[in-house]
Amino acid sequence: MNFIDLGLSSKTVQAIDEFGITEPTTVQADVIPSILQGKDVFTIAPAGCGKTTSYVFPLLDVISGADGKQKNILIITPDSEQSVVVSDRMAIFNKYHEINEATIKDKAEDIDNEANVIIGSPELLVELVNEEKLDLAKTNILVVDDINLIKKKKQLNNLEKILDLLPADKQNIVYTNRRSKETQGILDKILKAPEEIKVDKAKEQEAELTAKNPAQETAAPKQNNHRCKQPVKDSEALELVKKYDSFNGKTPSFLINKGIIVNID
Repeated sequence: MNFIDLGLSSKTVQAIDEFGITEPTTVQADVIPSILQGKDVFTIAPAGCGKTTSYVFPLLDVISGADGKQKNILIITPDSEQSVVVSDRMAIFNKYHEINEATIKDKAEDIDNEANVIIGSPELLVELVNEEKLDLAKTNILVVDDINLIKKKKQLNNLEKILDLLPADKQNIVYTNRRSKETQGILDKILKAPEEIKVDKAKEQEAELTAKNPAQETAAPKQNNHRCKQPVKDSEALELVKKYDSFNGKTPSFLINKGIIVNID
């Protein structure tokens, strides 16, 4: 099976191909069609199996849909670090789409209320709503990634506050690394007849996919080395970063690294 078979657009598949991913993981193959069909989805999957990109890939297409209707997506993560990870994934695979995105890393940041995608942790989202810097009333799609980790960070109360601000008529996509009695009540509140998908922990290793380095593609045979290698700084990219300070000194690492091998989660 390939990504086209899953229903993704040629634009998204082109970005995936250029990144060096050739086959979907189990969670991607199971989740992507359900998200594209507008279903509520509840996924139990361990870290490292491709779960983040299992919703990033189809949501890029949903936002850029042919129906002409704007889709507003809220992605709730356990913490700011994971928010940045999700933002990086969207930036990488968004290269052939035009999607506006706001990642909330610091409550002092200005938030673009016109963004198609808002990414943030429950605590910061609540603070921004209380300060009237963020309006979530027009959210069409909610992603909670990962509800069990949100519980571990003692953020379930803030998550519930956010849920109370969201419209009832929306698509809901929830991930967890394992079932938890403490989160069941909130899951029942969020999900409506969800498609439930469970990825066996034994399949975790299958997601250790690597990005190709075009310069080395013909120089040496492929090796089955799934460990992350230390990134090599791209001197040309570093010069551009110095010349054009587009990211206010916070240029994403994937833009300045060359030949990096990464785990896509």
